[in-house]
Amino acid sequence: MTTPRANTRFLGYLGLKLLWLVFFTMAVAPFVFAQSSSQTAAPQSPQTDQAAPAAGGPGGDNGAIALPKKKDNPDETPAPAPAEPRIKNPEGLSNLSLHVEVPEVTVDVGVMLEKTRQFVPNLRPGNFRVYEDGVPQKIEGFKRTEAPITALLLCEFASNSYYFIYDMRNAAWTFAQQLRPNDYVALMTFDMRTQIVTDFTQDKKQILEGINMLQIPGFHETNVFDALHEALDRLSRLDGQKYIVLISSGRDSFSRITFDQALKYVKASHNTTIYTVSTGGAIRTMTEGRGGMMSSMRDMDYLQADNEMKTFASVTGGMSFFPRFTGEMPDIFKSINDNIRSKYRLIYRPTNTKQDGSWRKIRVELVDDEGQPLRMQDEKHKPLKYQIIARDGYRARQEVE
Repeated sequence: MTTPRANTRFLGYLGLKLLWLVFFTMAVAPFVFAQSSSQTAAPQSPQTDQAAPAAGGPGGDNGAIALPKKKDNPDETPAPAPAEPRIKNPEGLSNLSLHVEVPEVTVDVGVMLEKTRQFVPNLRPGNFRVYEDGVPQKIEGFKRTEAPITALLLCEFASNSYYFIYDMRNAAWTFAQQLRPNDYVALMTFDMRTQIVTDFTQDKKQILEGINMLQIPGFHETNVFDALHEALDRLSRLDGQKYIVLISSGRDSFSRITFDQALKYVKASHNTTIYTVSTGGAIRTMTEGRGGMMSSMRDMDYLQADNEMKTFASVTGGMSFFPRFTGEMPDIFKSINDNIRSKYRLIYRPTNTKQDGSWRKIRVELVDDEGQPLRMQDEKHKPLKYQIIARDGYRARQEVE
């Protein structure tokens, strides 16, 4: 049987327990309530917030925010870009391209003193005037050139006279001695037909050896026109400026083509300059004017040959020489060498742009600063005569070429 004191102690102990339980419940309840509310709030978010508004603007968790839709203002709307024009070809016609070629003429001009055959340096573009068929042309390009050469040594080697062969060998040897390491030179001989002794080479020894091989000629005929035509045909396959050094008596005896046909080929050649050196001058001087029909006919033949050699050289801008003595050869080929290597190159676009294959005549003049003919003087103020060496003209290309 319990006593009243024991009951009082039990009730006190039970009250303390209840008080501690209440205190613990009040401390833990906020954390439990916050967790339960966060778990239940997520699935109850409205579905309308997930879609973007009709007028644009942010969507998702930011809430239902909608911007008012702007009205189109025609005054502020930029005009649309113009459409690219499209051209429709006629039926059966494909796309075509138009190519217009503006012709360009290059003229190499040599200016030499007549007395000393020296090249005249230090000329300016304003000192040159170019005329095509009498019409002045505007010079668009100008430069002084001194470059390696590409030359064909064309020698007459026929059984006509020892004196002619002797002069030819001396002239060819003198020319070969003045070659430079970068020069391209070939040796070709002719009598009734042509023969390539040495093809184009930079080895001067091969040219000299080829000249030494010319000992016994074949035929008596000298077909100058045919040989010159074949030489021009061979050089036409090479690019750039070319030269022919024709060492011959100039007398043609059995060619298939005439002088007029040969001159036509010479005029039609592009970038080819001809220099001529006559042979047999000494024997011709000793036997000239002896009288008799045969002697007079022979003299006339050689005079005509000299004129033809001059023509071939002049129309291409070259030079012609008629030596009588062996001692003249070094000075002659020095003049040729200086003229080939030292030139003024003029470039212009002709005012006549027709490509009709016609012959266009070129004339070059030297003028001073006032437009008057240029006058040269030596150190003693004595006038010096000079020679302008340039081709007489060119043949325009055909439109179908």
